[in-house]
Amino acid sequence: MRIPLLLYGLALAVRLVLIAQFPYPAYPDSAYYVDVARSLHAGTGFNVDFIWIFAEVGGKIPADPMLPIPSNAHWMPLASIVQVPFTALFGDVAWASALPFALIGAIAAPLTWAIARDFGARDSVAVGAGILTAVPLLSAVYLVQPDNFSLFQPLVIGSLWLGARALRGSSPWAFIGAGLLAGLATLSRNDGLLVLAALGLAFAWDRWRAWRSAGARPPATSFAAAIGCVVAFVLVMAPWWARQLAVFGSLSPSTASGKVLFIRSIEEWNSISTPATLGRLLDMGIGPLLQTRVVGLVNALMIYITLVAGVVLAPFMLVGGWARRRSRDFGPFFIYAGLLFAFSAIVSAVHVPGGTFIHSAIALAPFSYILALEGINVAVEWVARRRASWDAARASRMFTGAVVAFALVCAVAGSLVVHGVWEDRRERALAVATTLGDAGAGSADRVMSIDAASTKYWSDHGGVVLVNDPIETIHEVARAYGIEWLVLDAKESVPAAAPILAGNRPSWVGPPLSTGIAGLMVYPLELGS
Repeated sequence: MRIPLLLYGLALAVRLVLIAQFPYPAYPDSAYYVDVARSLHAGTGFNVDFIWIFAEVGGKIPADPMLPIPSNAHWMPLASIVQVPFTALFGDVAWASALPFALIGAIAAPLTWAIARDFGARDSVAVGAGILTAVPLLSAVYLVQPDNFSLFQPLVIGSLWLGARALRGSSPWAFIGAGLLAGLATLSRNDGLLVLAALGLAFAWDRWRAWRSAGARPPATSFAAAIGCVVAFVLVMAPWWARQLAVFGSLSPSTASGKVLFIRSIEEWNSISTPATLGRLLDMGIGPLLQTRVVGLVNALMIYITLVAGVVLAPFMLVGGWARRRSRDFGPFFIYAGLLFAFSAIVSAVHVPGGTFIHSAIALAPFSYILALEGINVAVEWVARRRASWDAARASRMFTGAVVAFALVCAVAGSLVVHGVWEDRRERALAVATTLGDAGAGSADRVMSIDAASTKYWSDHGGVVLVNDPIETIHEVARAYGIEWLVLDAKESVPAAAPILAGNRPSWVGPPLSTGIAGLMVYPLELGS
């Protein structure tokens, strides 16, 4: 138990340091999860008094526009739920929201070690992969955000591991546990459905191989275990699905608007005047449509290679993957990775650059690190066979140590750079909150901004997102929701807001209030009755 405890301690220490550096929610997703957690803690349930994206209310201004609205029409609830006990215990402070993600996410490091050992990897590979998962290169900085990164990763790798054990025959009924963890993964992120699909395909592959062997190789897992896997998944998901049906009349409300699946570019994600239908998507033509899919795949690969592999590890991951290509152990992982990249290219291609893919790709990291270190061993042994002076075992340890050192440097440098960007966003949000307070904004005043979730977190003002539409539509949204204040930031805005920032204001936008930060303005709105 010493090694897994040390790995957990290392992973937790890294995450606590990251919390100490920046404990706050840094972007719309994490701010949203904290806002929902605050609502749960306050006893008002899954409700929020802002609209972060209009896909949550049907992709347009509803017939009866109102705030608050039911939350989680797009994002799943687990990242908010796990915060509530910590907020109740420690109070409404930033680090209390981040702490559960450090405690839960750190489990991935010893879990990776256990997976590597179970798959027959060398001790140096198992320990090295555990360390890399504890300090995961350029993706480390995200692991304590109050987001689904640190929930999704251990749940997915645990599910795939149990699935592999079942299909290997060492623990056939582990398939039920795999389904249970896949359900929990889906409660943290919709992509967990792909984990269940991967388990199903792995089961079908096992049955097909058994059939091809004409009885020489019986299937490793029974149909009863497979059914148990699905039942366990459904039992986990059923309460949430029941809530979604009762509140929204749909299991996936934001998808029903078309904004998730049928937009042509990410700019349309935040538009309510641009139609989002399958017909309009197909009307762009086969060439441009295929181009968006290819670009989505390329973006996904680049994110994976950069943030997960740190570029340097990518070739060794390929070598290790090739060496394990026929492994039953890695079969569910290979299937899941293939499904994830295919889904990112075919279905969610335009969302990939916006951060959708990295949330899912984090779950690929632990298995990828095992393969990378095994790939290093394969490469070292290949060279050692041709160089008599090489000690393969010693060289493998040296290269593994170099990779671990490289990961530490990447994690430190990456977190400093990213935290600098996030700190700038925080300072801008605080400047807006101060300006609203100095201007006498009442507690019930509503604000329109490009990031309504963060505006709510930092200023406690509800409101709506600044839509990416013509100025007339922005005006219509502001009137519909009784918006009193407009926040415009030249660093992050929409084209229709540029004339206002340049001084060409429509009659319903009052004179700007300076926040003290260049390009960041707060405008009172004069909408009339």
